[in-house]
Amino acid sequence: MTTTFNAAELALPGIRELQPYQAGKPIEELERELGLSGIVKLASNENPLGVSPLVQAALNVAVKGLARYPDANGFYLKQSLAEKFAVNADQITLGNGSNDVLELLARTYVQPQHEVIFSQHAFVVYPLVTKAIGATPVAVPARDYGHDLDAMAAAVTDKTRMIFIANPNNPTGTFLSSAELEAFLQKIPNQVLVVLDEAYYEYVPAAERAPSMQWITRFPNLVVSRTFSKAYGLAGLRAGFAVSHPQVADLMNRIRQPFNMNHLALTAALTALEDEKFLAESIEVNSAGMRQLIDFCDRHGLTYIPSHGNFLTIEVGPEAGAIYQKLLEMGVIVRPVAGYELPNHLRVSIGLADENDAFCHAMEKILA
Repeated sequence: MTTTFNAAELALPGIRELQPYQAGKPIEELERELGLSGIVKLASNENPLGVSPLVQAALNVAVKGLARYPDANGFYLKQSLAEKFAVNADQITLGNGSNDVLELLARTYVQPQHEVIFSQHAFVVYPLVTKAIGATPVAVPARDYGHDLDAMAAAVTDKTRMIFIANPNNPTGTFLSSAELEAFLQKIPNQVLVVLDEAYYEYVPAAERAPSMQWITRFPNLVVSRTFSKAYGLAGLRAGFAVSHPQVADLMNRIRQPFNMNHLALTAALTALEDEKFLAESIEVNSAGMRQLIDFCDRHGLTYIPSHGNFLTIEVGPEAGAIYQKLLEMGVIVRPVAGYELPNHLRVSIGLADENDAFCHAMEKILA
């Protein structure tokens, strides 16, 4: 019997509704398209300093061991993370970037009959993983471009299984104080997991950082995720982790892909934790670059969303799409955020001083 093959009909309904994640345009792609050189990429919130010298040296040695499988449990990295953040190793789940642990959490706890709450203008991965499972996404309207925690708490129903909170938020850079988060956690029932995505945690001034991992003792439904992709400069290796109640970590590890963090990623992450000098330099470069972009916006009357991350989201008006294209033609890649319901904004990652200048000079020509 011959029938017409229809791959879409065979797929899960939630998958059919999704659009692939759109990453920042790679430099190589723009080189192919326009034949440009000397391109500046300020689109993906990467560390402009690149890789720590200590990490580079460790990788040069580690590459000799690529014929062997990595440590499936990441013993030494977990021990180092546990010591650095004053948690237990059995609370840690390693991931192929923090996106991996976010998906692991959803796959472990969310079923099609459940609802998942997140904020408007929040990271696109939250609705993606929710819809892929077939659950119901609940996007709560933002307040001042950030999380409205009162509204999010009010949105909890008996169907709610998970809440995603990005702090600082991507792509807006908005930030919730320790007091706000703690008050929110006190309102959420234990059967609802609260996932606190702290991908940009290191860029927050030390005095403002929440003791989020220590809260897990009081709030066992809290999960904190972090990444090595931003301040640690390891975006190309994909290394992230979650800290949770030990029972949550145990369940996540049951469905975690074997060897989901490769040998080079394990080596790089372990070494990056030790290089505090590089981390401090990365934070200082980010602070100086942020001042550059803010000064530019102030001089030209451009409104921006105050940011605690390594990027600034700037309102450029209804011509944002056209301005993005003009910047590409001038060899500067930034990030349009119309898909986040911010059609009049562009998100600009903080680069080195000369890269920030390249964006500013290009924008001055466009604005003129």
